[in-house]
Amino acid sequence: MNRFSSIFGHILHLFPRREFFEAVEATRADRDAKGFSCWDQFVAMMFCQLWQAHSLREICGSLASCFGKARHLGIQTVPKRSTLAYANEHRPWQLYEKLFYQILGRCRQLEFGKRKFRFKNRLFSLDASIIPLCASLFDWAKYRRTKGAVKLHLLLDHDGYLPVFARVTTGKIHEVRIARTLNFPAGSIVVVDKGYVDFSLFWSWNQGGVFFVTRQKGNARYRVVEQRAIPTNRNILSDQLIELEGFYAHKKYPVVLRRLEVWDAENEQLIVLLTNHMDFGATTIAAIYKDRWQIEIFFKTIKQNLKIKTFVGTSANALLTQIWTALIAILVLKYLKHRSQYQWSLSNLVAMLRYNLFAYRDLWVWLDEPYEPPPVVSLQEQPELNWTAS
Repeated sequence: MNRFSSIFGHILHLFPRREFFEAVEATRADRDAKGFSCWDQFVAMMFCQLWQAHSLREICGSLASCFGKARHLGIQTVPKRSTLAYANEHRPWQLYEKLFYQILGRCRQLEFGKRKFRFKNRLFSLDASIIPLCASLFDWAKYRRTKGAVKLHLLLDHDGYLPVFARVTTGKIHEVRIARTLNFPAGSIVVVDKGYVDFSLFWSWNQGGVFFVTRQKGNARYRVVEQRAIPTNRNILSDQLIELEGFYAHKKYPVVLRRLEVWDAENEQLIVLLTNHMDFGATTIAAIYKDRWQIEIFFKTIKQNLKIKTFVGTSANALLTQIWTALIAILVLKYLKHRSQYQWSLSNLVAMLRYNLFAYRDLWVWLDEPYEPPPVVSLQEQPELNWTAS
């Protein structure tokens, strides 16, 4: 008879135990563990993400009902709600941040699809997304007078569209403040929206050999230095070299910028772009900014398919633990989608995984042929069920 681990068990095998426990040691996450290990907590929180559990009761109850099938997951015992809640509140979330970057390192060794652009520069999109919270429950994350929020800052690498940097802050922290902490290799192209327009930030990038593409704010003051030729039969309306006007703006960015007017036929609107890249064609610059939409898709995907809009704990540590396990889960899902020969959409993959987590199937066979019947195995004879009283 063929014997397989469950699909969930196969997924957990993607996390080498030795590396996991090295991360545990580095973060001292198990110093107060008594019977409920960090691995047990990780399994429970990954189950929360892949099963899309809504509460601690659902996590613990579902695992308890499957405990006979869950022993191969490496968990010693099914946690009680209070045990899991205490672990999420007190065990350092940095363990899962470290684990995220371990898995990211493995994913970046793979080629997740072909490059969209011919140029060799590394292309990144930087953005942040607000996650609203109830101010009365998350009083540490006050955002406005009656609201709470945290902000997820992400840097997306367009080679494979993988998140290569993540930071979670309270909603009051401005995006530019996080952008200043990032270092990019010379020659990189960073695409940002209008929320990141800060000319002192752009000047520091320019001095480091980093290119940027962004949208111009409506109140920008500038002087046209040169009109450049524009391609025919394209959506480029203008290609200019400009200098910023205004004492402080010019002081922060004292050299010329390139200004492009692009007509977006799909949304019937004019988009005005600013960049410090003088060599690429105007259509290439416009295409680079258009590809920034991939980070919006990433935020939409993770919010719709994983548990980062509602939380099973209200402390800062519990919330960060849940967000970092969601980021780990999205890397795993992208890897599974990449390995599969079946044309999965990420949302369909998440939905089908949820219904098959404890199915005893070969994960790689199932990914390629999800609708094929499972292999026939012999079953022990079971008593016939009937409606008679016992």
